[in-house]
Amino acid sequence: MAKAPVAIKTASVLAFERKLATSDAVMYAGNWQGNEWQPIEIQEKAVRGTISNRLKNAIVSDPTKLDAEIQKANLQRVDVASLPVDTDTLKVVFTLRVLGNLSTPSVCNDMAYQEALSGVIEGYISEHGFKELALRYALNLANGRFLWRNRIGAEQIQVKVTANETSWTFNSHDFSLRQFDQGQAAVTQLAAIIEQGLSAKEWVMLTVEAQVRLGAGQEVFPSQELVLDSNSSKSRVLY
Repeated sequence: MAKAPVAIKTASVLAFERKLATSDAVMYAGNWQGNEWQPIEIQEKAVRGTISNRLKNAIVSDPTKLDAEIQKANLQRVDVASLPVDTDTLKVVFTLRVLGNLSTPSVCNDMAYQEALSGVIEGYISEHGFKELALRYALNLANGRFLWRNRIGAEQIQVKVTANETSWTFNSHDFSLRQFDQGQAAVTQLAAIIEQGLSAKEWVMLTVEAQVRLGAGQEVFPSQELVLDSNSSKSRVLY
């Protein structure tokens, strides 16, 4: 009589390290046609906002109290960042390291589960490889998705990606944020480099430089830190 297969329980501790290791991005201000760039400084500003949190039922049900509550000012100090008035372009520069060894978790407290999971991942890699995944990463660099709010409403966006001695330059408006079947030769070449890194066949480091023409003096959007200190004088801290 054949033995019943042994059930493998999910490990209670399981973690994978990220395989796209990015540096902090540095933001500069300059002009689209120029070559001179200056760091963008974060400034503090006081603003009068509205109270957007949910109100108590006793207040909501009383129109008089509700109206009085809505009219209360929500005074805040926030960090802001903008291009100087004599510049119209944001430049963002960062590096991106592509790592391999995807099938091995960084932490797992159950060896049987780790071996089974690694077998599934290796099976997928053997059958499908990293071609499609690498292509999507390459397209998201080309279309400037990493710019987030800084991409919205931009007049022009140019992204330059460098690996070793090879560079590719993309007009980000040529690429959709929703379609991944845009096979340009430069994107395919970049995807092939990323695929080599994911496969651990070679060491891959990319340098990404994006230029975004927003307009003179326009606000830009760095990363925003979570305010954990309840005694902080600011409700928004930029990084």
